[in-house]
Amino acid sequence: MPHSLRPFPRIPAAATLALAAALATPVHANKLMDAMKDQLAHSGVGNALPAIGASTAGNAAGVIQYCVKNNYLNAANANGIKDKLLGMVTGQKPQQTGYANGAKGLLMGSDGQSLNLKGLSGKLKEKACDYVLKNASSLF
Repeated sequence: MPHSLRPFPRIPAAATLALAAALATPVHANKLMDAMKDQLAHSGVGNALPAIGASTAGNAAGVIQYCVKNNYLNAANANGIKDKLLGMVTGQKPQQTGYANGAKGLLMGSDGQSLNLKGLSGKLKEKACDYVLKNASSLF
């Protein structure tokens, strides 16, 4: 298939194997996130996961909604955090726009980086969703 017709970037086999090895063994959460960041960098998707901060709380809430809807996060664990985030940003137009983008799977960081979760494989989506949930819960 011509490169221009591929719907998602090809992920190099070495990067896939490195991530699989990281997922197969019990490793510290930071090492797992580093493996994921490395995987993303080698896939052409991005160099790092976007930073989550107060300025992107609405987007984080939207991404959590996306992750729950698509079964990458447990609703019982995630909806409370999502609701707290929404309580922090209600009525703020930029935050509402961020939420709408997040609900479509677009993670927008406070550092200006973004990542479209739709372009990731299932395991990477789960890890990205866990990353958002963990970091969003530190905002309050």
